Amino acid sequence: RRFSSPPSKLVFFRALSLTKPLGGGMMESALTARDRVGVQDFVLLENYTSEAAFIENLRKRFKENLIYTYISSVLVSVNPYKDLEIYTKNHMERYRGVNFYEVSPHIYATSDNSYRSMRTERRDQCILISGESGAGKTEASKKILQYYAVTCPASDQVQTVKDRLLQSNPVLEAFGNAKTLRNDNSSRFGKYMDIQFDFKGAPVGGHIINYLLEKSRVVHQNHGERNFHIFYQLIEGGEEDLLRRLGLERNPQHYQYLVKGNCPKVSSINDRSDWKQVRKALTVIGFSEDEVEELMNIISSVLHLGNMQYGGDDGGSACITSDTQIKYLSRLLGVSGTVLTEALTHRKIIAKGEELMSPLNIEQASAARDALSKAVYGRTFTWLVNKINGSLAYTDESNKNSSVIGLLDIYGFEVFQYNSFEQFCINYCNEKLQQLFIELTLKSEQEEYEAEGITWEPVQYFNNKIICDLVEEKFKGIISILDEECLRPGDASDITFLEKLEDTVGSHPHFVTHKLADTKTRKLMGREEFRLLHYAGDVNYNVNGFLDKNNDLLYRNLKEVMCMSENKILTQCFDREELTDKKRPDTAATQFKSSLAKLMEILMSKEPSYVRCIKPNDSKQAGRFDEVLIRHQVKYLGLMENLRVRRAGFAYRRRYEIFLQRYKSLCPDTWPNWQGKLPEGVSTLVKHLGYKPEEYKMGRSKIFIRFPKTLFATEDALETRKQSLATKLQAGWKGYTQKTKYQKLRRSAIRIEAWWRGILARRRAQRRRKASDTIRRFIRGFIYRHQERCPQNEYFLDYVRYAFLMNLHRNAPKNVLDKSWPTPPPALTEASEHLRKMCMQNMVWTYCKKISPEWKHQMEQKTVASELFKDKKDNYPQSVPKLFVSTRLNGEEINPKALQALGTEKMKYAVPVTKYDRNGYRARPRQLLLTGDSIVIVEEGKMKQRIEYGALKGISVSSLSDGVFVLHVPSTDNKQKGDVVLQSDHVIETLTKVAICGEKADNVNINQGSITFALSQGKEGVIDFTPGSELLVAKAKNGHLAVVSTQTSG
Repeated sequence: RRFSSPPSKLVFFRALSLTKPLGGGMMESALTARDRVGVQDFVLLENYTSEAAFIENLRKRFKENLIYTYISSVLVSVNPYKDLEIYTKNHMERYRGVNFYEVSPHIYATSDNSYRSMRTERRDQCILISGESGAGKTEASKKILQYYAVTCPASDQVQTVKDRLLQSNPVLEAFGNAKTLRNDNSSRFGKYMDIQFDFKGAPVGGHIINYLLEKSRVVHQNHGERNFHIFYQLIEGGEEDLLRRLGLERNPQHYQYLVKGNCPKVSSINDRSDWKQVRKALTVIGFSEDEVEELMNIISSVLHLGNMQYGGDDGGSACITSDTQIKYLSRLLGVSGTVLTEALTHRKIIAKGEELMSPLNIEQASAARDALSKAVYGRTFTWLVNKINGSLAYTDESNKNSSVIGLLDIYGFEVFQYNSFEQFCINYCNEKLQQLFIELTLKSEQEEYEAEGITWEPVQYFNNKIICDLVEEKFKGIISILDEECLRPGDASDITFLEKLEDTVGSHPHFVTHKLADTKTRKLMGREEFRLLHYAGDVNYNVNGFLDKNNDLLYRNLKEVMCMSENKILTQCFDREELTDKKRPDTAATQFKSSLAKLMEILMSKEPSYVRCIKPNDSKQAGRFDEVLIRHQVKYLGLMENLRVRRAGFAYRRRYEIFLQRYKSLCPDTWPNWQGKLPEGVSTLVKHLGYKPEEYKMGRSKIFIRFPKTLFATEDALETRKQSLATKLQAGWKGYTQKTKYQKLRRSAIRIEAWWRGILARRRAQRRRKASDTIRRFIRGFIYRHQERCPQNEYFLDYVRYAFLMNLHRNAPKNVLDKSWPTPPPALTEASEHLRKMCMQNMVWTYCKKISPEWKHQMEQKTVASELFKDKKDNYPQSVPKLFVSTRLNGEEINPKALQALGTEKMKYAVPVTKYDRNGYRARPRQLLLTGDSIVIVEEGKMKQRIEYGALKGISVSSLSDGVFVLHVPSTDNKQKGDVVLQSDHVIETLTKVAICGEKADNVNINQGSITFALSQGKEGVIDFTPGSELLVAKAKNGHLAVVSTQTSG
């Protein structure tokens, strides 16, 4: 059920855990931090009659970025002038479907509460948003619309309505909002919007009513203010082609209606971006391109009207001096230029049935032009609202179960240095709303008291009906006197109107003029002012312009011209029936009074919620709290009066079940559960808490607590109690969880152990069974091992093969020198031989792949040496492990002259040798050099002998271990003096090199015992080789060369 009484006294709880706020206990739990952030509901202020305490609570919350606070069901909102990140979809979901006080105060809570009440009670709702310009009224209404657009059920058709509802805002803001000194986006009209919901709760339609558009802004703006946004958006954002068709330039300074405020640019407004948004919104709402074109024609025509220049003829009559503007106006408005020119410079007068055209002077013509501009714009705005209503209309008449939520975004109480007709109407509207607000508040309070059986205590409050009557009473009210003065023949003026007021209502206690005031008050009032003592404060109104603004008349011939327009929008705005209707139209004040009466009827038929918006400072700065300005707004918004009415009875009330659920832990009799009736449980609880009889009352379903301090004491006791309860609960819970955990672990361990034992037992049995089968098959195979392969022996034979292969795998040769090989079973003899060859071949290939080029060359030389000397010469085995070198002489040991004598020949090998000459076999040290073509014998740089490889007949060496060898040369060669006898310490290496370089491997002779060699002149010499204990080379007595060889020489 909706809160028919103050929600701060009807907080709902959820049955959550005790250590958390129970349901609606968000407010109560916040009380423990009240010293820092204040209270969430002003009703809980202890010193509720103190304005200072009220403002201090606002300040505390504002400093903590808590911009929302309740006065019971009234939401007080302070504009933060910054983004608080509290309007996301997550926040919307947080407030969706939650009782009013389950979460902190928010515009979404008010929106959701109205929506749920509409759904559950099937009763229309309305949300009244008020506050001065810049307080955030328009933003509040946007947030409400956005909340419904996101959270309500949707379909394709419903989504279209949602989009149009949301897109109506930028359109209405463009045509109805302007930059003022107080607000960069100030609504210059009042707006009431009905949102229609079907039986499912989905928005299916809407309707907008506008009030008192500030048409005077079209032709005049105060310094620092701007005209309506649409003019600047069109000039800044319109396409070049569009501006060319409209005859406009992209400079607002060129238009008289836009320069009076001297404020073409505003830092917080992006006119170009806003234009794109407006064009998109018009399309979403359902405007055709032709309608948008004609609408822009009207807007641009107003600018051209403002630029129209007048001059005077000799008779003082006005004439238009700017033909260009008339041409544009004729085309844009779709009227004849000649007829329009005449209508703007003459006035049609009907006297005794005859029509006369009276010329206007320059001042009158300018006034007529401005009146036409205001009328065209004002009526176009009304047409625009009706067009939006047409797009939002709900056409399904078969659904009778639709409900409505109304949004009233209307100007708050206004008090300026200079207050005129507009402020008079606005403040009259606020008086009516305040009267309605107090009546509905008292009514809801009284209904709840009666429903609960609590005696109603009459509340003393200021009834502002006396002020409303002063303004609207028939024949005697200010509006009636103003209308009478406007209609009477003769020279009526603003001053005669003021005199008439003094004569008629001068004795009224809430009316004062300079003439009627005392001496002190006269100093604060002008002679052209009257003062009304409003509920929110005293306001001085200057009567200048009251009659003109109230008449709001347009010359008849100007109406006729507009009725002839070819612009389809203007033909709807200016009805031809106006020309034939002899009845004088109602004045502006009477129209406003009538529309306000209808608005009151609408609001009385709905259940209201209230949003009161407050502006924290005039400079629009975030975080700045201007106490003087806020005190002023608190006063004229009637917040203290509202709080006093709410607190006249009981400050706090809760349903029994909710109160008992939250505080039952404070009494042993009600903890942990109360089994009896709820009223008895609550009575037991409050007696235990020590409530005095005057502090509370027991209703039929609720407990009523009179003083906030009683609630504070109870909440503080609960906070203390929570600590001990939490400790007990934690101890019990920890014990329970640990015991449960242990039991669970124990059961799990037992289950795992049993399962694992079963697995191990099954595995053991399986292994035993497999082992016995294997042994049985092995024995059977061993018995039949000598027979052909058969089922009885195949397992055994396979095992034997497997065992041999595994043995071979483990014991295969690791290098080519390893000749070992496992003995194969008879069945694998042939296969074993193939495997041995393949293994050896593979090892050889592997070995060869790993040999480097240097080692390969070494092996090739060793191979040649092996072929020459293996098993032939005694010292060969000692040379095998010794590596052959590329040379035995380095560059420094060879005389440079010898190298120079070689010329271009490349030396391949050099070794020191001993030469035994032919006469006496004397030993001569020499150097043996091998080149690509010959053998060169050198003595200290002198080339002693060169033997071409081709001329070398052979090489002789003994089979012993000496190093003596003979190079045989042809005896016919005159260059040679016979064979050469040489000795080398590295005879194996030297001869191998000679054999390779000269390709003489086949010419190396190994002799046993002696070697015969040729001397010069055909003589022969003999070398005798004998083994001995040490090496000795000497000439024997027989003339031979005797060589005694040892077994160790290399």
